[in-house]
Amino acid sequence: MTEHPNAALTRRVFEAFGRDPKVIAAAMDRDIVWRVPGGTIMSGVYRGTRAVVEFLQRTGLETGGTYGSSLQTVLANDQWAVAIYRAYGTRNGMELDVDQALVIRIENGRWKEVTAVPLDAAFDAFWA
Repeated sequence: MTEHPNAALTRRVFEAFGRDPKVIAAAMDRDIVWRVPGGTIMSGVYRGTRAVVEFLQRTGLETGGTYGSSLQTVLANDQWAVAIYRAYGTRNGMELDVDQALVIRIENGRWKEVTAVPLDAAFDAFWA
């Protein structure tokens, strides 16, 4: 069975994370909106490819290059993808190792909207 193209797109983005911002930017609609809930230094609404790529690069800067992710699974159809992944890193003497999810709306083969969904309260403590 062939993987849905939106699942393959999501896998490509995760494979490029921390290595190739051009691949990540190419997967995004130029008017992408990326939401991170909460009241942490990383929380907010990021609009446009440049702002989102800078936000993603900031995860590495804030963690001295230790932030990473390990994709666990992707579910996708013609309009949506959900990525479940493990996020890890070290910041200010704290360790992060939690499950998270991205809920992704896809339009014309590109990520149009992304909402990050932390699945553990440790996310807020880490980024506080």
